[in-house]
Amino acid sequence: MRSMLRFILPFHISSPPPPSHHHLLLKPSPPLLLPSFRTFHFPKSLAKSPFVRLPKPATHFTSFRPYCRTSPGDHESDMQSRPCCGEIHVIVGPMFAGKTTTLLRRIQAERNNGRTVAIIKSDKDTRYGVDAIVTHDGTRMPCMALPALSMFRERLGAEAYDKLDVIGIDEAQFFEDLYDFCCNAADRDRKTVIVAGLDGDYLRRRFGSVLDIIPLANSVTKLTARCELCGGRAFFTLRKTKEKQTELIGGADVYMPVCRQHYIDGQIVWEATRIVLDMERPVVV
Repeated sequence: MRSMLRFILPFHISSPPPPSHHHLLLKPSPPLLLPSFRTFHFPKSLAKSPFVRLPKPATHFTSFRPYCRTSPGDHESDMQSRPCCGEIHVIVGPMFAGKTTTLLRRIQAERNNGRTVAIIKSDKDTRYGVDAIVTHDGTRMPCMALPALSMFRERLGAEAYDKLDVIGIDEAQFFEDLYDFCCNAADRDRKTVIVAGLDGDYLRRRFGSVLDIIPLANSVTKLTARCELCGGRAFFTLRKTKEKQTELIGGADVYMPVCRQHYIDGQIVWEATRIVLDMERPVVV
């Protein structure tokens, strides 16, 4: 039994120090020193057992992790294991479902694991400031506000981009080039991309390109909110104003999360109100 446990290696885990200040490119604390490959040796007595069939002539197996070793001449920050391929994770749901909170929680977890992270948001959303992502409950993290994702590499710098491990994208429905950016970042540049955005507008129709990247995603998380009218699970966003354009940035003064029944009831009420207002509008002769 002892010989079977010889492959277990001690790990040294160091707690990350608190950041002294925020930057657009959030540098991690020293990551965990984990071996990329571990070899499992079977005892000879076990290999000869009639109940165990092992491939011949080898009597050991190698556990593979999807990380690549770096050459001795690489930068010190690149000496740790890096992913061989990228990932795309999508977080969707109605407004007030906690999409941004979930995104920031995942970004912070990646940072605590020793990975370099950066966050992007659309410059159309200026409700809580331009240079930070802020949740509805006040949680804040620095970010880069851009009109298009294609500008990110140039704005950040090629060298900083190459060292980047994880990219977070908030309010992804506002980026028209979302699909191309995610493809290039994950497939070509081996980045982990975490996307948060609305999957539908106030009419429950597709919003932007968020649904287009579902076939690219490693995982998709569908969040729900709390219906403001009955307290049940809210899957949809109901607009409380008469504006009809798809892109109308606002908070609780414009939108509220509702369940299916109250979405249907709300749409009936708003449609009836619109008809009454049209009938009462004076006719110009």
